[in-house]
Amino acid sequence: MIPLFKPWVGKEEIEAVAEVINSGWLGVGPKTQEFEEKFAEYVGADYAIAVNSGTAALDIAIKALGIKSGEILVPSLTFAATANVALYNNAKPVFVDIDEDTNCMSIEDAKRKFTEDTKAIIPVHYGGHPCDMDEFIEFAQRKEIPIIEDAAHAAGAEYNGKKIGSVSDITCFSFHPVKNMATGDGGMVTTNDEKVYQAVKKLRWFCINKSTFERAENKKYSWYYEIDGLGYKYHMNDITAAIGLVQLKKLDKANELRRNISSRYMKAFSDLGWVKLPVEKPNVKSSWHMFVPKVKNRDGLIEHLGNNGISAGVHYLPVHMHPYFEGLIKEGRINRPDTPVTDTVWKNIITLPLFPGLADAELEKIVASVREFKPE
Repeated sequence: MIPLFKPWVGKEEIEAVAEVINSGWLGVGPKTQEFEEKFAEYVGADYAIAVNSGTAALDIAIKALGIKSGEILVPSLTFAATANVALYNNAKPVFVDIDEDTNCMSIEDAKRKFTEDTKAIIPVHYGGHPCDMDEFIEFAQRKEIPIIEDAAHAAGAEYNGKKIGSVSDITCFSFHPVKNMATGDGGMVTTNDEKVYQAVKKLRWFCINKSTFERAENKKYSWYYEIDGLGYKYHMNDITAAIGLVQLKKLDKANELRRNISSRYMKAFSDLGWVKLPVEKPNVKSSWHMFVPKVKNRDGLIEHLGNNGISAGVHYLPVHMHPYFEGLIKEGRINRPDTPVTDTVWKNIITLPLFPGLADAELEKIVASVREFKPE
């Protein structure tokens, strides 16, 4: 079966992990610090703080901003984590419709759904395609609310020539096994704001004023530390960071391979009237985390591909359609969303296999299987 996603890992990652294990320091330590420094340099941010998941990154970003109530604007077409983090912080997720071309959050609908209770906006760079950040930044600055970019799909993506991670107030990345950078699990928060940096760094490790590594740095170990707030166990460890350092070196090459595969898909399906191809706007460089065309008879195509040994997926069932969120809507705890584009588009989107190690023969099989499908 051709998988939908597959990590691009090899002996370099194994050697990096072995080095950490042999060092005797497995927790947050020198490799984590190095990974943070290298990642910040790569995206062009002043600060990067490594955490243990993309969800932790989003949650801790909200906490660092001191948001404890109100509303947070999130896209309707995303993974549940984007909305969950609002609920974690006693805020209401307000579902915003999407742009039909890119599947990213619609700035026009975000403006419509802004209220006096809106505390933040979380645009998601869907599939690796950056949102129209100039519009979001102008709007957020005018309304004096922060932007938290959900860049779980967008490691290595660019907007107006700048790497995602240095464009707005805070950016959150995921290093889940299916992402463009796969560390087993993990995440990163980037920012140019020193206050946000200090808050995130403190919150990720129980609000302890000095980590174990910092207390052991000068050879003479100091047992004493203080906790002056409610913190969390959101830190990354050095095993994960070691993998991350290798993955970061490979990221541009991996994304170029993704781009090449996507280009071949685009060319192969350009004459199919029942397929609407994804769009890459001229001022962005997608990381091509996913290849998501819109098709007729999506469910039939998924079944057809499965019968031919090819995995295909749907990203995503809109968050508000999951039973838990339907329950919150029925209880009046969150508003029933008005998202007509999302409610239509999600029925037609299909995610095709896309990962750097996809072999030519596998790609040709996928193309042939899609082309032979009859949607009627």
